[in-house]
Amino acid sequence: MKVVYEDNHLLIVNKAPGEIVQGDKTGDTPLVETLKLWLKEKYAKPGNVFCGVVHRLDRPVGGLVIFAKTSKALSRLNEMFRNGEVNKTYWAITRNLPPKEEDTLTHYITTTERNNKSYASLTEKKGSQKAVLKYRHIASTDRYHLLEVNLLTGRKHQIRVQLSAIGCPIKGDLKYGDKRSNPDGSISLMSHRIEFKHPVSGNKIDVTAPVPDDNLWRALDESIKKEG
Repeated sequence: MKVVYEDNHLLIVNKAPGEIVQGDKTGDTPLVETLKLWLKEKYAKPGNVFCGVVHRLDRPVGGLVIFAKTSKALSRLNEMFRNGEVNKTYWAITRNLPPKEEDTLTHYITTTERNNKSYASLTEKKGSQKAVLKYRHIASTDRYHLLEVNLLTGRKHQIRVQLSAIGCPIKGDLKYGDKRSNPDGSISLMSHRIEFKHPVSGNKIDVTAPVPDDNLWRALDESIKKEG
């Protein structure tokens, strides 16, 4: 992980694929605990250090994650996420080209905890939650395609299951239908950009993650720059 933004109330971290945001049954050290130690050492703080989890990314996903350094920021950010006031843009690499250049996808998602998997349906089912996202195709190589995705709701594995439902599973995502894993165990999905009003100052925060150090990601990024 790398801290890409910090002030008195917030931390924004570029999470590496494989890191977990909060503790889980694996017992691996979560990012939030690593950040508490980092803050404690950086500022020579005695006692416990506050670091609040605002939202999460799946373990195999990389990119931007917001943490709160104060309880005031945490409560306000939680409210902002509930009200859809935080704009998160994701980049996803797929092997298949989606049926439309851009579209809004609406599904109803149910999650089975037994296998930690979500399922998308076009019709509402018992226990399902409505899931909405927008995507647009922004670049291609000869074999892969880059989609920009904006979430309008926040459901478990939402981007992964909704793109899979239109025949575009994310590269490396065996759980949702891709045919081969990535060598490092990641999936080719990243939290690319976060935009919101600062919960305390009201100033605009707009942070973009660096493109992963990977030949395919770099090639797709270069394709965007050439077209731009």
